[in-house]
Amino acid sequence: MKKIITIVIAVSVLSFLGYYAYKLSSNKGKSDTELIEFNIEDVEGVDRVIISDAFGKTFEVIKGDKGIWTDKNGGCIAQEPVGFMLEAIKNIEFKGYLPDNSHAHYTKMMSTQHTKVEIFENGEWAKTWYMGPAAQDHYGQIMLLDDKVYGKSTTPVMMKIKGLNGIIEPRFFADARKWMCTNIFSVPISKISKVDIKFNEEKERSFTVVKDGSKMNVYQQGKVLNNVDTAMIFRYLNNYQKIHFEKPNYTLNDKQIDSVKATRPFCVLTLKETSGKTTKLRCFRTKRKEVSQQGVIEYKNNDHDRFWCQLPNGELVHCQYFVFNPLFLGHIYFPMDVSMLETADGIPEE
Repeated sequence: MKKIITIVIAVSVLSFLGYYAYKLSSNKGKSDTELIEFNIEDVEGVDRVIISDAFGKTFEVIKGDKGIWTDKNGGCIAQEPVGFMLEAIKNIEFKGYLPDNSHAHYTKMMSTQHTKVEIFENGEWAKTWYMGPAAQDHYGQIMLLDDKVYGKSTTPVMMKIKGLNGIIEPRFFADARKWMCTNIFSVPISKISKVDIKFNEEKERSFTVVKDGSKMNVYQQGKVLNNVDTAMIFRYLNNYQKIHFEKPNYTLNDKQIDSVKATRPFCVLTLKETSGKTTKLRCFRTKRKEVSQQGVIEYKNNDHDRFWCQLPNGELVHCQYFVFNPLFLGHIYFPMDVSMLETADGIPEE
């Protein structure tokens, strides 16, 4: 009887140990998957990404009609960064585990300092990445994963992008300036009804182009210019099909921005479309920085390459004269009379 009892106990213990081993194996498998399955193979289904950085900034991008990405309000954003972001989502892969004794350190660090990336697929939340510091060799990123299937991992791991050496975090930024759509004008000639260029420093250079169907006229100081070649008017208006600013403002603080806007712009450019939409740009000179022998930064002379431009939404951006000169320099296209200094009332009313 004792022998039978001993056998039953042994079988029970072995069964329990077998079951326990199976559970450990199952949990380990789940844990491994939970830790390293950051990627989404088919990024066509990714239609929304929310990026939050350690400085409290958040930016959301949404996939709209015809695959064009916009901000959360449907506004224009640069498309190229989206491509880099989706490439990372598709090709991110496991690089390696961290030493066990470092887990607590990195987990604590990432609880306060991380970039958070929430990824939505076909309208539903799929994954969230928590990106910490770069790997020691700078060929990867220390990250945590929260997955809709496996939940949130507690152990940070090193991840990298397949086939590339480098960190992942620079592809995901919440600074709205880096997402700004640089396009200012993309207006075909058929949609332009009027262009007005006013120079405050050299009023004799100001001019206006009015287009009413096939009829076009150029005005200087309110008087129509005679003997203007229609082909040259077409050439001038054609310049508005592709005009971009160079870069957002990364140098001026709010007080300095207000100071620039309070000065008199050297040029005000206004374009009116046949739909009634009006775009007005205020253009300000940029001073060139010079460093004296004492190491003090001084602002001298005007920058001949760039100027500040206030967009219709109030943003101040840097533009290049090289890009805008075809819009500013009317005398290249039209025979201007620089002796006309007094304004007359000859331009058709709105």
